[in-house]
Amino acid sequence: MMKNILLPTDFSDNAWNAIFTALKLYADVQCKFLILHAYEPKAMNMLGQKSQQRLGVIYDSLAQNSVQELDKILSYLNQNHNNPNHSFEIISRSDTLEGSVKELVRVKDIDLVVMGTQGATGAKEIFMGSNTVKVLKQLNNISILVVPNDFNFQKLKTLVFPTDYTRKYEKFELLPMLELTELWNTAIQVIHVAVEFILTDAQKTNLKILEERLAGYKYSLHELNFDGNIAQSVEQYVNETRADLLTMVRYQHSFWERIIDEPIIKKIAFHSMVPVLFLPGQS
Repeated sequence: MMKNILLPTDFSDNAWNAIFTALKLYADVQCKFLILHAYEPKAMNMLGQKSQQRLGVIYDSLAQNSVQELDKILSYLNQNHNNPNHSFEIISRSDTLEGSVKELVRVKDIDLVVMGTQGATGAKEIFMGSNTVKVLKQLNNISILVVPNDFNFQKLKTLVFPTDYTRKYEKFELLPMLELTELWNTAIQVIHVAVEFILTDAQKTNLKILEERLAGYKYSLHELNFDGNIAQSVEQYVNETRADLLTMVRYQHSFWERIIDEPIIKKIAFHSMVPVLFLPGQS
């Protein structure tokens, strides 16, 4: 089955790193990679007709620059990436990043979006950063892999899957994680993050369903106490166990966020030392 993977770029090193990570991660899979650059001079929309005409020149050069830079990426990949499983397409869009991604996910039947956490500005959490968060927030029903700036992907031996067992995981939500697990023969560490580990009946049922979903894979169950800061506790766990990937389901206002008012998605996306695979959530 051919996979369609969308790779947004702002031509920064971080975006390149995300591209290389995707190529290595899916080296043995038939993939079409769509490399997207979205440019959107916001100022255009706020100006009168005259100024817009003046700005039109800048706008044209942005469009030109976008296509030129994408062409460079394409020729680099065609020359240096000789994997018969992979093909590439470049797309230049005059739109916001999240708008373009949303549209392409719909019309190009995208399976996964892979993006960096930091953009050309170099200031953490600014350009690509805020864009990544917007994409994460607005595209709830698709898998998004967020790759940290200087992460050098080698192999996928272990992945960490934090949960609180307060909800049932549907098959489709876990598929992207299980596909990778199969590809790399990965060990899954399910970590129950909680203040106390006594499960309600509902949680017990959800755990049982999760175990059924993971049957046939290498997985183990662990408990992780958090002291005040979940993002930090999870991060520390990932670092200590030297895991290669963190996987999370995002859904509206998780149990954790309700108790401690901590925007976990954002914190984890930005501070993780390893890539984070955000699975599609039920809205």
